[in-house]
Amino acid sequence: MIINLRQIIIILRNYNMITIDELKVQLDNKSRLLGVDMGSKRIGVSISDENRKIATPFETIEFTNIKNLILRLKEIILENNIKGIIFGLPLNMDGTEGPSAQSVKDKIKLISKELNVPTTLWDERLSTVASFNISSQLDIKLSKRVKNIDQNSASFILQGVLDYLTK
Repeated sequence: MIINLRQIIIILRNYNMITIDELKVQLDNKSRLLGVDMGSKRIGVSISDENRKIATPFETIEFTNIKNLILRLKEIILENNIKGIIFGLPLNMDGTEGPSAQSVKDKIKLISKELNVPTTLWDERLSTVASFNISSQLDIKLSKRVKNIDQNSASFILQGVLDYLTK
């Protein structure tokens, strides 16, 4: 089943989120965004500069439980003056939502209720593959590519949003 725009807006409301265009309206001129790649074991985090031009890998969080993840995200938000969070949504290649997308949305629903910043979703299809390929083109050792893949994927997701916001 392919989801249309109206269904996406309804889904976002149910998950305490806003659309990317609503986020664009809410942002100050100088504000930073957080990109999050939700894995089942590791969560990649990236951060933008305050001009929202460049996404930079920030850290990889080992997922132990949702409470600890929320606490760490709150710390990052406070320490870095974050004004919005972009969560990657792992859609299937045909645009449908599978079990991974539902799992991510369920976690995000819990997280977004605890954070006092706007949250939205961004299609993350092929973000891991793309970040891995980019790092291989930069001649980065395989062990380092694997170690940093989650935060690099989060950076890839966030950069897509930043590029969209500057259109």
